[in-house]
Amino acid sequence: MDIKPFFGLFGVLIAAMTSEFNDQVTSVALNDVRGALGIGHDAGTWIESLYVSAEIVGMAISPWLLVTFTLRRWTLFVIALCGASSVLIPFSPNIEAIYALRLLQGLAGGLIIPLVMTTAFRILTPKIRLYGLAVYALTATFTPALAETVAALWTDIVDWRFVFLQTIPLCSLAGVLVWYCVDQDQPKYERLRMLDWRGALLLVIGVGALSTMLYQGDRLDWFNSRVICVLALVSAITIPLLLVNEWFHPLPLLKLQMLGRRNLAYGVLGLFLFVIISQSGSTVPLRYLQEVQGYRPLQSNLITLEIAALQLVMLPAMALLLDYKQVDSRLVTVVGLGFILASCIGSSFLTVYWNRDQFYIWQLFQSIGQPMVVMPLLMKATNTVTGPADGPLASALLNTSRAIAEATGAWFLELIDRWRNTLHSARIVDEAGQDRWRVIQSNGVLPQYPPPLMPDGRLRAPGSLQAFSHVVEQQVAILSTSDTYLILGAMTVLLMVVVMTLPVRAMPPRIHFANH
Repeated sequence: MDIKPFFGLFGVLIAAMTSEFNDQVTSVALNDVRGALGIGHDAGTWIESLYVSAEIVGMAISPWLLVTFTLRRWTLFVIALCGASSVLIPFSPNIEAIYALRLLQGLAGGLIIPLVMTTAFRILTPKIRLYGLAVYALTATFTPALAETVAALWTDIVDWRFVFLQTIPLCSLAGVLVWYCVDQDQPKYERLRMLDWRGALLLVIGVGALSTMLYQGDRLDWFNSRVICVLALVSAITIPLLLVNEWFHPLPLLKLQMLGRRNLAYGVLGLFLFVIISQSGSTVPLRYLQEVQGYRPLQSNLITLEIAALQLVMLPAMALLLDYKQVDSRLVTVVGLGFILASCIGSSFLTVYWNRDQFYIWQLFQSIGQPMVVMPLLMKATNTVTGPADGPLASALLNTSRAIAEATGAWFLELIDRWRNTLHSARIVDEAGQDRWRVIQSNGVLPQYPPPLMPDGRLRAPGSLQAFSHVVEQQVAILSTSDTYLILGAMTVLLMVVVMTLPVRAMPPRIHFANH
């Protein structure tokens, strides 16, 4: 058996993991990056927002373009774009240059991710396709969980510039493997005459407006901001127009008719919900440890490293398990969701005394459950691909759903945080006020407070008020984190309902494609 194509797939995987690091590691290390580059908080929010907006566009258009320009040439171009845009960011002369490079970096990341699935479809026979899906699943479960550890390495041990310079060795290795190990096809430049330019334009405008609104809405106070109102109006107009255009276009970027296949429709919806649940499940404990316990990435990374390490065992194990005809992949998914639900419920009991150690057992449940959900999902969705032409189209639908879920997940956590923070803060302050009034009633006198001014006229330091404020903030963060876990648990139950109603049973690829 020729192993050369497998090295090519490994090269594409390295490029995809690099693009995920560009997103996730930068997100974790954003405070250090902003401090080093002298960027304020508000300006820094665009570093993440622009990346995700461009990533969604890239994931939607990449499968169409790789068929036109060939897999080998397109992959090499995208790897070069990823490396060049990343390396230049630490040396940017101004914030505008950083924004432009971040857009190119996000576009490159979106263009790379679908190439993993397409390459796996191309080189893996049905007998070993499940292991190819496990390779793709690494970009959805392994790499995001590893990001905290990589960020800790660069920011706390080496140098913050390596958040971006890490792409030099990784992209170089990926480019060499793709250059020598991926076969060159015949390009299909005639497809350019049928380019869906209207769909691409609507995609850039509509999805860009939607993702920017989701990322910036909380900071700009949502519909009290004219900018958010305009973005909402633009996305409400252009996204329906995009869907209509894609439905009737003869060579669309997104072939919506394929959603009539129940298992592919489940794959798109299920992957959307799964990405929100899994990424939030990793983000929430890290945010708690940073806000309440004051952890740095170097101190908190072990709880996500646990998830990353177990993926290297669980994903191949799931591929082996699902290859048995007797195993119903829907049951495997429900069991995996049960582990995730247990993780959410267990983590919701956190208190002020929790630190990194208390999260280990519940993160273990996450690390077991995630591959049990994503592997059956990918098997069901990809079994609907009956011909070479369907592969890139299915990849576009699945990966666009995944990219939109990332922006939605960020908005979802901000929404919960704002909603529950306001509620708990008001309740705690109200209860404290009622307790003070009960003390006054029982004693019959007002408590004597020191005068607000010192004898020399300076303002007296309100030490007790500061301590009370700190305790309130701490308790609000704990209660909001607990509520977030319960809401994620409710979303997990919703995904269970979807699994039990939408998809039909899928056979292992070696059996399914033997009957076609």
